[in-house]
Amino acid sequence: MAEEQAKTTPVKGRRGKARLIAGRCIACGRCEPVCPVAAIRYDEKGEPVIDLEKCIGCRKCVKVCPVEALEMFDPQTGTVIPTTRADEKTEARPDAGSFRGVWVFVEQFKGKAETVSWELLGSGRTLARELDTELAAVIIGSEAKHLADEAFGYGADTVYLVDHPVLALYRTQPYCAAFVHLIKKYSPEILLMGATGPGKDLAAAVATRLNTGLTADCTGLAIDREKRLLEQTRPAFGGNIMATIVTEQARPQMASVRPGVMPMPDFSAGRTGRLIEETLSFSETAISTRVLEVIPSEEEGAVDIAAAGVVVSGGRGLANASGFDMLGELAELLGGTIGGSRSTVDAGWIKHERQVGQTGKTVRPKLYLACGISGAIQHIVGMQNSEHIIAINTDKNAPIFDIASLGIVGDVFEILPALTATLKKRKEGGTP
Repeated sequence: MAEEQAKTTPVKGRRGKARLIAGRCIACGRCEPVCPVAAIRYDEKGEPVIDLEKCIGCRKCVKVCPVEALEMFDPQTGTVIPTTRADEKTEARPDAGSFRGVWVFVEQFKGKAETVSWELLGSGRTLARELDTELAAVIIGSEAKHLADEAFGYGADTVYLVDHPVLALYRTQPYCAAFVHLIKKYSPEILLMGATGPGKDLAAAVATRLNTGLTADCTGLAIDREKRLLEQTRPAFGGNIMATIVTEQARPQMASVRPGVMPMPDFSAGRTGRLIEETLSFSETAISTRVLEVIPSEEEGAVDIAAAGVVVSGGRGLANASGFDMLGELAELLGGTIGGSRSTVDAGWIKHERQVGQTGKTVRPKLYLACGISGAIQHIVGMQNSEHIIAINTDKNAPIFDIASLGIVGDVFEILPALTATLKKRKEGGTP
């Protein structure tokens, strides 16, 4: 008993060093990113190997280990230094006033940025101006430095770059580690990300690691200047209402925004800014996932309706799938493509990739024709930012007319054929 007590007696005046407890490590990879002096590397099993010469005894690796596989000890005597109650507490959250700056994550695949990243830089510029702070872009990848010039051109004042071969393709673990490192070091107050597959995954992981709030699929962003709060608006309760959410105390304030919701900013060629390159070390053996193959999800010849300049959409008012043949003919004359409401997708009339709305695609074409669509809020949030909206519906009280630039009360089966015939005559050079 006396011997056991001696092994756990605190060593006064010494911080000690960290070491691995055999048989406990699950190779989760959480300890290496938090080490401030890069004293941790991984062996072939993915388990941490601690360089005692570098270790400063800060205990950060011990605190983040989910299975208590690390402990502090006195290297001179070999005795364990027990964790005190103060050590067990979560690190105190920094005061919100110490956070400054609006950050936008630049999502990229094989060196090509997703358009939503530039859309968010445009929105981020407005937010940064309201807060009188800088706008920054975050680029994580491999051989992605060239994207910094694009980020500057779209409005970024500063670009934070983490470039490493391990980051060539998106994986949650290393991307999250890189992002969390940047956030802890530079303390941004707002972080915007695209609500894409990788963007949603990374946003959730980062918010969880930082114990902060995250509002997903936002359709509007604004600033409460007095309180420096990001007002994040999104559909709620199945799309029946629009809710505005704020993160009052935790930082950064995080929001994801769907592609096509925010307008594309102008590009300023030759614009420059400050480039900060962060050098981080990653070990492939410490990452629990591998990307074996990347298979495009879209079928050959599929159309991205989010990028179309003209969208002709149909709803339940078309009665059946054959009604989309009529829409397709009109869309071809206008140089656009067809879309549809959720009800038409559920009925099997068109494919999900052409669905416009909360659970489909967000579009902002120059012209949007809503044919036989009543205008439920779930659909409206996906197309309300179109430049011109023409609605055709037999119900004069249909909600779609509230946002339409031009509303036509009538039978779509009478109006569309007449419109198509008129456009054909004009295209052929005849007199309508």
